[in-house]
Amino acid sequence: MIESAEEFVRLRTSQVPADYHRAAHEPASMQVWLDVIARYPGMKEWVVHNKTIPIEILRLLADDEDPSIRREVLRKNKVLGRNKIDRALVEKFARDPDEEVRADVAGNRDAPRDIVEQLANDPSSWVYVRARERLAEWAAPDAEKT
Repeated sequence: MIESAEEFVRLRTSQVPADYHRAAHEPASMQVWLDVIARYPGMKEWVVHNKTIPIEILRLLADDEDPSIRREVLRKNKVLGRNKIDRALVEKFARDPDEEVRADVAGNRDAPRDIVEQLANDPSSWVYVRARERLAEWAAPDAEKT
């Protein structure tokens, strides 16, 4: 278990593969994750990449001012994956001010169809094109059945 923010940073920045592996795979307490986020903002991306990160931390980082952090949160299987969907977060990302975040939702194979349908009318051409492409992929198997 990772015991402190300093330990996480040391493990993550280490050149030793075993240390790097620990940073990616070992759990930490909520307080440790909150401490890393508060004191080491450059480590937020690596917090998201930890395999044991609690959904509560992902929800917190879903509000990060940096759209690249929000995109990393969206890409976590805990948020939008084949077997798990945090619908509230996906809906939030579908309304994100950053078009790249919305485009990632539109193009994600696991995004709920109704959300992709909403994004097909997005003001950003990049977003609505990706959403319409995704909807066309869904329609193609249906057309083959007739």
